[in-house]
Amino acid sequence: MSRQLLSNERTKRSAGRRSLHNVSDNAIHIDIMIEAGNWPDEASLESLVSKSVAAAWNNLGLKSATSELSVVFTDDASIQLLNGEWRGKDKPTNVLSFPAFPVKAGSQPGPMLGDIVIARETVEREAKEEGKPIENHLSHLVVHGFLHLLGYDHETDEEAEVMEAREREILHALAIPDPYAVSDEDINND
Repeated sequence: MSRQLLSNERTKRSAGRRSLHNVSDNAIHIDIMIEAGNWPDEASLESLVSKSVAAAWNNLGLKSATSELSVVFTDDASIQLLNGEWRGKDKPTNVLSFPAFPVKAGSQPGPMLGDIVIARETVEREAKEEGKPIENHLSHLVVHGFLHLLGYDHETDEEAEVMEAREREILHALAIPDPYAVSDEDINND
């Protein structure tokens, strides 16, 4: 989906939305918006997103260039509408990514990366079910969504292995445990 299409869709649902400050480091500008949902304070979200994206950018060895992306924090109802419209799945999901342009994994991105949309209730529920801090799960989803904007995918086992390995490396740099690790408890429950 193009950035313009998502922007038009977002404009239709923009009542009550709060816009946050732009976050930038020398390589990327991030527009953060709270559209719906009971999210943490603005400063916490800015810090988490900025650190997660910077870790991914550095891990991927991307060159300094000015790129832009937006991260929209919403609720299950809003993400369910997007998931139904763009993926044909009438249910909420944790994160959706909408690249502005097709990018091949491993290539240098252009100036417009796209949009990442994250749903509060699903993120909260998954973190609780998996016994992990919500901040760690949220960082993982920001990294996951960012990698999708850069052409990474998990449609095949091979793609999933590459993407998950990259996620593990990035999250390790953020001191976040491997989100795909199988715990002893999981093994004992099988």
